[in-house]
Amino acid sequence: MSVSVLEHPGPWSEDEFFALGETLSRVELIDGSLWVSPSPTKRHQDIVSLLTVELYHAAKRSGLRFLQDANLRLADGRIVEPDIVIADTDIKGLVVEAAEVKLVIEVVSPSNAATDRLFKPQLYAAAQIAWYLRVEQPKDSVELHLQRLDGDHYVPHAVARPGEVLAWEEPFPHQIDVASLLP
Repeated sequence: MSVSVLEHPGPWSEDEFFALGETLSRVELIDGSLWVSPSPTKRHQDIVSLLTVELYHAAKRSGLRFLQDANLRLADGRIVEPDIVIADTDIKGLVVEAAEVKLVIEVVSPSNAATDRLFKPQLYAAAQIAWYLRVEQPKDSVELHLQRLDGDHYVPHAVARPGEVLAWEEPFPHQIDVASLLP
C-alpha cells in the first residue's frame, strides 16, 4: 500500500477501489472502507490448494466456474475476496456478482476468525448466496461446516471432521473426504 492510499480522505468508491489495481495484499471494500489483510498462513494456502484439487473439476462438470481470490460484489460498495467462489459466471470483467454465486468458501484464519465465522456470513446471507462452506483449522486438523441460506441467515446443513466425508447434492453434487485436506 502506498502512502497516498493511507491518506485517502473520506469513504472509498468502487471506482477508486478498482483504480488501486492488483495488489499483493488482500484488499476488500466494505461500505466505503478498505479492509486490508496480509497473505494467509502457509497452512491456510495449502488447504485452499487442496480444496482446489477437490472442487475445480466438479464445479466445471456442473457448468460452473471455480475462482480463487475473486472480487465478489455483494452490494454497491461491498466487494470482498473470499478464498473460493463457485459461480455461474463468465471469465470477463473484474467482479463476480453475488447473484451468480452458488457456493462461497472461507478458510478460517486464526488472525481474523471472527470475520470468517460471523461478519462475512452475515454479508453473504444479506446478498442471498445460497451456500457457505466454512473450513475450520483446529490444531492439526480440518473441519468442514456446510451451511445453507434460510431466509436472511445461514443454518447448519452438514459438518465433517477427519475420518468423515462431507457429501452434498446442491449447489452441485460432490463429496470431500476430510482426510484429503489434512497437511
